[in-house]
This record gives sequence, structure tokens and C-alpha cells, in this order.
Amino acid sequence: MAGGKASSRQKMINLMYLVFIAMMAMNMSKEVLSAFGLMEAKFSTSNTDTSERNAALLADLEKKGEEKPEEFQVPATKAKQISIASQKFYDYLESLKNELIKKGEYKIDPETGKLPFEAMDKTDILDEMWFTGDRLSKPGEAVMAKIEAYKAEVSDILGKDVKASKALKSFQDLFDTSKQKNKDGKQIDWLDYHFKGFPAIASFTKLTAIQNDVKVTEANLMNYYLGNVLTDAVSLNKYQAIILADKSAFFAGEKFQGKVVIGKYAKVAPTKLNVQGKEIDLSKAIDSTGAATLDFNVGNVGEHDIKGKFTFLEDGKPLEIDIKGNYVVVPRPNSATISADKMNVVYRGVSNPMTISFAGVPDNKVSASGSGLSKAGKAGKYNMVPSSGKEVTINVSATLDDGSKASDKAVFRIKDIPKPTGQMAGKESGRLPRANVAAGTVKAVLLDFDFDLPLTVTGFKVKVPGQPSITVSGNKMNGQAKAAINKARRGDAIQIFEIKSRSTGPKMKPASPIVIELSN
Repeated sequence: MAGGKASSRQKMINLMYLVFIAMMAMNMSKEVLSAFGLMEAKFSTSNTDTSERNAALLADLEKKGEEKPEEFQVPATKAKQISIASQKFYDYLESLKNELIKKGEYKIDPETGKLPFEAMDKTDILDEMWFTGDRLSKPGEAVMAKIEAYKAEVSDILGKDVKASKALKSFQDLFDTSKQKNKDGKQIDWLDYHFKGFPAIASFTKLTAIQNDVKVTEANLMNYYLGNVLTDAVSLNKYQAIILADKSAFFAGEKFQGKVVIGKYAKVAPTKLNVQGKEIDLSKAIDSTGAATLDFNVGNVGEHDIKGKFTFLEDGKPLEIDIKGNYVVVPRPNSATISADKMNVVYRGVSNPMTISFAGVPDNKVSASGSGLSKAGKAGKYNMVPSSGKEVTINVSATLDDGSKASDKAVFRIKDIPKPTGQMAGKESGRLPRANVAAGTVKAVLLDFDFDLPLTVTGFKVKVPGQPSITVSGNKMNGQAKAAINKARRGDAIQIFEIKSRSTGPKMKPASPIVIELSN
């Protein structure tokens, strides 16, 4: 393209090549900027997910700190301090990102919720804010001061404990802000190396990546504190015997059924087990998880203690762990179970089947009352036919084994039967031959209604285009209606409306209209 005297045509071709190369460079630049945007979105999503996990870990530590302060209180306190320090630094980084967006006048797309990645190509925003020549400006020094303050705060929380040295080293490596060697081999400031001269989207993404480092640090230290406590708890003298009952309360005369476990099912084989003063056969009582199955008669109504001893071998010596627990024996139930067999409401004017019982009380000692309620013949079965009002209350009483009375009640909403749907030949609308319409039967149907309530159509009106409406008695077309249908043209829409019907129960609303198009 260079050299020699070029013709006008050759000059034009050369210019076109230059324009083409410039366009390729612009497209490549947009692709790179968009790639940074995608990376930023992934970091942002990761930060949200990690924040949720960290919150759950901290909540778990704090709960354990309340339940077992001797083991978890100190780690939970330090984890909380880490969380506060990390959130403070995370929010500061977020303020830097917001400032970058504000200075660059970038707007978030209201439809996608994304920044204009491909337009964030300015390199002078942070350059002017954080640098002056080869040195950091005062705002730039403030950024580095914030980073160093966060590092110092986390290091102080970890302290000089030997166990924390590995976690501390990992944190310091992640936030290493020492000088970096550039492409020319020159040592430059960390902030200069990572942010100077970069497009705005690259700097924005880098700040989000540092936020991700903060969240990762928080997660690592949460797991460190949790794992450190669990390591300390390995020795058996740190364990407690835990009783797991099959249920929290028992009826008088029942057998207590449950398990006694050591710690978190440590699978540590005991050498001896004594419960309630009796020796337990270990070959039958201990399962593969290290849990001991208990099976004994419970006492009278009230709270009872469970006492015993687990014996293990540790360092060749017997180690006894006390079993301490309790259970509650309660009287037979004193609350009723009331449920509608088909729905959570009752419908006005129809027989609603219901089941009413008192747990543990025979049907002949249970009585129920309510407006419209009657026995259905079988044990526990009733019919409810509500009439007026919006609610109906069912009161239930029972005579317990000791002769005492127990009572309960339940309130049900009363709903009207839904409006029927008009049909002809199984259709609410559609196309039918003229003869089928003239000879068809008009029906009213309760669609999606749980009760079997047949309806009989007693009359309706017919409207044929261009002709007056015709009133019909019964469920079939009369002579006048047939004559009108025979005069209709192909494609005319025959309307059947004001469809009246009756049922064996309540008065019915008019059914929805039917529209049939003549197919011939």
C-alpha cells in the first residue's frame, strides 16, 4: 500500500483498508469491554451467593455460641468481628464503584438492569482521581489506607494463635498490596499496576473482584472457626449423651421409645450401658451409628427423668459419660380433629360430607353440633347443609376415659354454588350442523364442582341474527325456534341465553350463554 505514485483508485482502496482495520479494532474493543461486563456480572452473582452462605455460617456459629458457650462463644464472637470488618470494607468498595459510575455518567438499563459495558471505555476517570503523575493522589492514598486498615483489622482479630497462622497467611497472600513489576520491569505501586490506564469497566470489574476476595476471606475464616472448634471437640470427654425420643410426649400406659446417642453419632463403641438402674445388652441395643435404642414402660402423667451411664475406653482407661434426659407423659388427647372430606369450605344448600372425631375417643362418646349438621350413619361421618350467613361453627365435645369432658370447635366458610355453564352437545361454543342445533338439548353443568348435583334446564331464550328473540320452555327447541334456525344462513351465530335450571337443592343462577355457529 505504500511507495510509488498511487492512482486515485488505489488511494481509495488504501483508504477503505484503513477504515476496515479501524472498524475491526472498534469491534474487538467492544467485545473486550463486553467480556469485562460479563465477568463483573459473574463476580456480582458469586458475591450474593457467598454472602448468603456466610450469613448462614455466622448464624450457625452464633446459635452454637448460645447453646454451648464454653466451646463456641469465643469463635462466634471473632467470626462476628470478621463479618463486621468485611462488610464495612465491602461497602467502601461499593461506594468506589458508585463514584466511578457517577463520574462516568453511566446509566443502568431499566429493562436489563445492566450497565452499558461497551460504552464504559473511559480510562481517565480513576486516573484523574487516584494518580498525579507517577504518584498517588490524596484520594488514591485514601484507597490504599482503607485496604491496609482492613488487613490490619482482620490480622488483629486472628491474633497470634499458632492455629490461625495458616489462615492468616492465606489472607495476607490474597490481599498482597506490595509493589508490582510492570512490562518494562519497573516496580510500581499496587494501585497503579491494577487501575491506572484501564477502561472504566475493567476497573469496575476489578473492584467487584476485590469484593469477591472479601467474601471469600469471610467464608474461609467462618469455616476456620467452625472447623477449629470441631477439632477441639474430638476428645470423648467433650461429648454429651443426647436422648432422642421417637415423640416428645406419650400417653399414660405407653412405652417410651427413643435413642441415646453420643455427640453427633460418633460411631464410638461403648463397653457398658446402664439406663434407669438396669444393664442394657449392647449386642442388641447399639446400632451402626453408635445410637442405643431404648424401650421401657413410661410412668404416670407428668415429667420424668432418664438417668444412666455410657462407658467408653479412652487411652486405655474407662471413661464414664452420664446420661441425663427427661420425657413427658400426657393424658389422652383433648383436642378434636374436624375436616371437610372434599374441601376447606362448605357450600350452601347442598349436603357437605364431613368427618368429625376426637383422637383416642370412641365415636359413641363424641358429640357434634352446628347449624345444618346431622349424622350420616357411619362412625364419625356427618352431613352439613348450611343455609344463611357467611360462616358456620361446629362444636365438638367428648367424654374421656376418666369421665372428664373435653371440647373443641372449628369454623368453616360458607360459599354459594358457582354459576352453571350452558352447553349443547358438550360445547359452550363452536360449530354444529343446523339440524343438530334444531334438535339439540340445552344443558346447565356445574364444571369443576366437587359435588354430584344434577341440574334440569327449565327454559331459555334463542336469538338468531336478523330475527327477534324467542322464549323456549324446557330444554329443547320449540317449533318457533326451529323455524328461526332453519331461516338462518350458514355461518350465523345462534345465541342461547338466560338458561334457567333447577336442582334438588338450592335455587340456581342462570347458566352462562351458549354461542353456536351454523356449519351448513
